Amino acid sequence: MKITVNGERVMNVAEGNGPVDALNAALRKDLGMFSAYLQDWRLVDYKVRILTPQAGTGAVTRVMIESADGRGRHWSTVGVSANIIDASFHALIDSVVYKLFSENAPAP
Repeated sequence: MKITVNGERVMNVAEGNGPVDALNAALRKDLGMFSAYLQDWRLVDYKVRILTPQAGTGAVTRVMIESADGRGRHWSTVGVSANIIDASFHALIDSVVYKLFSENAPAP
């Protein structure tokens, strides 16, 4: 996984129970200064829907991730792409961004 954190391009890998769990683990490694704000953040549910089944293997996929934190808050984020991993990554990133905003984390 490659992301930009504080203007620095970071690349990391991780293993997990499936590709979304591995993305989540790699992302947590890369967020450094934001780790404290994400300690109680967890993924609760993961749903996939094929939006264009007529496209066969090129179908567009929608991924919805439900997240929660230790304060009892729940939120859902969505990613859409022809690549299920890309759609999952976008939903995951949006969930992290929402959590950081809700915690008033400092902007990099």
